[in-house]
Amino acid sequence: MRNFSELSEREVLALAIANEEEDGRIYADIAEGLRQDYPASANVFTEMAGEESDHRRRLIELYQEKFGEHIPLIRRHDIRGFIQHKPVWQIQPLRLDSVRELAESMETETKRFYRRAASRSEDASIRKLLGDLAEAEAVHEQRADQIVEENLPANVRAGEDAHARRIFVLRVIQPGLAGLMDGSVSTLAPVFAAAFATGQSWNAFLVGIAASIGAGISMAFAEALSDNGSLTGRGAPVIRGAITGLMTTLGGIGHTLPFLIPDFWTATTLAIAVVVVELAVISWVRWKYMDTPPFSAAVQVGFGGALVFAAGYLIGSS
Repeated sequence: MRNFSELSEREVLALAIANEEEDGRIYADIAEGLRQDYPASANVFTEMAGEESDHRRRLIELYQEKFGEHIPLIRRHDIRGFIQHKPVWQIQPLRLDSVRELAESMETETKRFYRRAASRSEDASIRKLLGDLAEAEAVHEQRADQIVEENLPANVRAGEDAHARRIFVLRVIQPGLAGLMDGSVSTLAPVFAAAFATGQSWNAFLVGIAASIGAGISMAFAEALSDNGSLTGRGAPVIRGAITGLMTTLGGIGHTLPFLIPDFWTATTLAIAVVVVELAVISWVRWKYMDTPPFSAAVQVGFGGALVFAAGYLIGSS
């Protein structure tokens, strides 16, 4: 990588051309990724891609006038100091807040790049050119705001944000909550049954680890194979399965780890305290994202956990 200060004025202009082309393609990719679920936002990014194309055309014309036809390939990731943005295809599914933040950071960075380049240029005509580009980028930033206002009035933005929240709940919260509930509740019986049957922390720990990992694998496959997401909109089955399996394993391991403590009653007391925390987290998630009244969520989750714990205690003590 090279430092920005080492670039010649010809190389700076070549870099600017590459930046505008890359930004335009990023905006086009974002528009395509949003079009099905968020058509108004997709229109915003389509128009911004058009603005970038116009900037690139102006840059090429000015470059040809100054330096001829050949434009060397210099990209932002070859220069130190630029923000490294993930390709759009790596951040699927797209979220409105994340792509808006991405667009804002791209515009701010490009404007700063042009102003810095203009400040270090010794050629008066190049300095004027880069200054004009900085101003053009500032105008582009204002134009982006206008595009947003034209395509995303408050009611449309609120509707798309609400839709984004529903998609997040459907694709992340629901499979994660199902896994957490299964891991936190269903593993109580085998863990505490083993604990009270043997009176040894290590045996309870081994059973808990086996139950947590086994349940995580089982729930991951069950979730991934239950629905391919094509009709329900629940997203990629592999991602849902991974979320469910991971949360199932974490839910079981949480109250299993205390049994690493050699003293049986200390380990058991701490494990019970962890169970209470796990059930409280589940109740909070159900209240926060599933619109369940807090008292009702606490009673439902607590009652189910108490039943499973009682089953484990009775079986282990028999």
